[in-house]
Amino acid sequence: MPKTVTSPIQKKLAAMLVELRKGAGLRQVDLANKLGVYQSWVTHLESGQRRVDVVELIELGRAIGFDPAEVVRKLNRR
Repeated sequence: MPKTVTSPIQKKLAAMLVELRKGAGLRQVDLANKLGVYQSWVTHLESGQRRVDVVELIELGRAIGFDPAEVVRKLNRR
């Protein structure tokens, strides 16, 4: 099992998060403000330079408006 940020499933998750953010009409800076982080944090997350842990996925779901469990189910199907 790859433990790097470049694993295929991590790349898929990053792409899904970008799609969800854009679908919610949010810019990276908007999401960063909602989360109380720097825009660079969002950039690193979406570009796959950092991994997403479970707590972050839940917080991202709250900020963007998606169900984290559904994201995990979709990742598991791909």
